[in-house]
Amino acid sequence: MGKTKELPAYPRGITFEQVWAALMEDRERQKETERIMKENADRLAREMRETLERTARRMDKRAKQLDKQLGKLGGRFGEMVEYMVAPNLFKKFRKLGLVFNKAHQQTKIKDENDKTIAEVDITLENGDKVMLVEVKSKPTTEDITDHVERIGKIKAHADSKNDQRKFLGAVAGMVFNDNEKEFAMKNGFYVIEPSGETFIITAPEGKYSPREW
Repeated sequence: MGKTKELPAYPRGITFEQVWAALMEDRERQKETERIMKENADRLAREMRETLERTARRMDKRAKQLDKQLGKLGGRFGEMVEYMVAPNLFKKFRKLGLVFNKAHQQTKIKDENDKTIAEVDITLENGDKVMLVEVKSKPTTEDITDHVERIGKIKAHADSKNDQRKFLGAVAGMVFNDNEKEFAMKNGFYVIEPSGETFIITAPEGKYSPREW
């Protein structure tokens, strides 16, 4: 027969009830420790989430402020180009065979009901032709397409007034990417861009030609 396994004896003077009570107390302490650890973990997670949310709100606010500042800056660039370009356009276009004797800035074209049909940054004119110049800090293909539509509206309005003059277009920019420059000339526009201390006008030529409306 096998030997009978003996159970460990309790230390003298300690009863089973006392050992059980100690175990229960230890378990309660463990539960309390786990509760505190969970509360701390929840608090840290909540604080981290709140911190991230505050940071995201600050970043969003700063991004909006930056967009607003860039928008103002872009507008100032446009104004700078406009006031740099306008006084010298007569001379530059004359070299290209286009003679104008009148210039206007920020022209609004309105219909019979005083509703604005279009706005033009710079308008040059003579008895036969009108040059409509759109000014942008960095022209995009969308800006160029918009200018095509703008001139179309102005020409239609002129026809309704029996104005038989020919309309031409130009786009001026502080920065012109090659793609946008070619797209402008493809649409028959003259391109006006900085060169040194002044600016140059590039006429659509070669496979492109100036468009008249």
